[in-house]
Amino acid sequence: MFTGIIEEVGKITAVTKGQRSSQLWVQGDLIMEDLKLGDSVAVNGVCLTVSQLKGSQWMADVMSETLKRSDLGELKPGNPINLERAMPANGRFGGHLVSGHIDGTGQIVQINQDENAIIFEISAAAKVLRYIIEKGSLAIDGISLTVTAVNDATFRVSIIPHTVKHTILGTKKKGDLVNLENDMVGKYIEKFLLSGPPEEAKSSGNNKNDKLTMAFLTQAGF
Repeated sequence: MFTGIIEEVGKITAVTKGQRSSQLWVQGDLIMEDLKLGDSVAVNGVCLTVSQLKGSQWMADVMSETLKRSDLGELKPGNPINLERAMPANGRFGGHLVSGHIDGTGQIVQINQDENAIIFEISAAAKVLRYIIEKGSLAIDGISLTVTAVNDATFRVSIIPHTVKHTILGTKKKGDLVNLENDMVGKYIEKFLLSGPPEEAKSSGNNKNDKLTMAFLTQAGF
């Protein structure tokens, strides 16, 4: 589990591509302090496992599913990347719950300056946009951000100077792809609403007509 608070910007040092998979060699400084084989590290928001360690570099195996869902297949040696180690049990929780499991990619369609902030407008597929809400949380390239506006084709986020300076967002331009991870809470709620009561409740005979619906939640004041 991650928080969406980027620890440092590292870089890709080597890429080995297979037919439907790849291996990435990553260089970092801060995250190398206590990194061990088997640890989880978010690379541009994608949870990867440390498979090899060599000096200030480590390697991760990237499977086909990850390449299909993210932009990791576009990475080349020298590319900067956002890095975050998994959150320790005694660590501060500064962002929001980020799993490192990417829902899809978005494309930057506009970048505008607004005094000390930069407004990014990003397009995304409908299956991703459905879980994005105004003032809700969203991870973009692993960065925990707040959505300022959303419509049926795009959404916007406002980036402060610190985030621009300490993440790869400052290097992004119009047309670039970004990794998107929706807040998982909305997906769980939708699943519960659609699935109805659990099997044990059905078999008890006491809740034959029970079903969690939007109408029920509205009547209950939610």
